[in-house]
Amino acid sequence: MKENLTPDMRLSDILDMNYSLLQVVSRVGIELKHAGLKLCDACAFAGIDPATFILISNVFSSPEYVPTPSEVATANVHDIVRYLHGSHAYYTGIALKRLEASFDRLVEPCDENQKKVILKFFVDYKAELEKHFAIEEDKVFPYVEALLEGERRPSDYSIEDFEEHHENVDEKMEDMKNIVMKYLPDVCSEDMKMWSLLSIYRLRDDLRRHTYVEDNILVPAVKNLESHGR
Repeated sequence: MKENLTPDMRLSDILDMNYSLLQVVSRVGIELKHAGLKLCDACAFAGIDPATFILISNVFSSPEYVPTPSEVATANVHDIVRYLHGSHAYYTGIALKRLEASFDRLVEPCDENQKKVILKFFVDYKAELEKHFAIEEDKVFPYVEALLEGERRPSDYSIEDFEEHHENVDEKMEDMKNIVMKYLPDVCSEDMKMWSLLSIYRLRDDLRRHTYVEDNILVPAVKNLESHGR
């Protein structure tokens, strides 16, 4: 993003600069009817810290962006979790369903064995993603929220446990991309291949940003909570 975001900018101007930030707006619960307001006012209606919105937006906009320690230290952890939870809802409720529908149409001309192999790969990856998200929803996020409420963390768990076992969930997207790009039979529609590839690339990039926010914002911010309290 060429221009630095500030709380006094209108949200509509921010979205004109980079419409992909519509996804951040949606995931933190800002309503589009407030797009004509300054960012600080639109965030106030949604109960979101403007500085944290800007931090997430910078990460979402630029793969090269690296948050400073002070940005992480002052970020609103509850809002970070809110964004990540909204991302999970988008992946499972929209993105994966759309990709699955495009795969169904893509392999329709294939013989039954080809369909079975290709669709099994997708179904297995979808199940892996949903399991990954479920661990975060059922264990990690409640743990973080409990810390925010001032509860003492359990002696048998810390954010380092999450960090140690956190896996990149976008790696198999490369295999999925290669299946569509290189190995499908000629009977498959070129238009559907293109559509499916666009969906794969978009989801891959989105998942990479998601993982970056978890590893480089959520984890150090929660470590601060663990060390110093709220």
